[in-house]
Amino acid sequence: MSAKKPNLATLLADSAGSTRKKSAPAEAGPSKNIAVPRQGVRPITVHFPQQVRDQIKILAAERHTTMQNVIAEAYNDLFAKYGKPEIAPH
Repeated sequence: MSAKKPNLATLLADSAGSTRKKSAPAEAGPSKNIAVPRQGVRPITVHFPQQVRDQIKILAAERHTTMQNVIAEAYNDLFAKYGKPEIAPH
């Protein structure tokens, strides 16, 4: 007795009278639109002037890498300066 559960988003759209085009049922296999959970990591939020972010973004573009890799390199440089293990993955 394996009755397929209805799609909640579709039910809500129908009950609200949505006139949007209904999407086709999802194909088997992972979707490119589903975010992969980042297990074992935590966000680090910092606030700097816009120019700092822009400069990091420029450095990343010049080196054909990501902002996260540039920042990880900076953290590792900081850790090395203070004799700590360089543990920021990039």
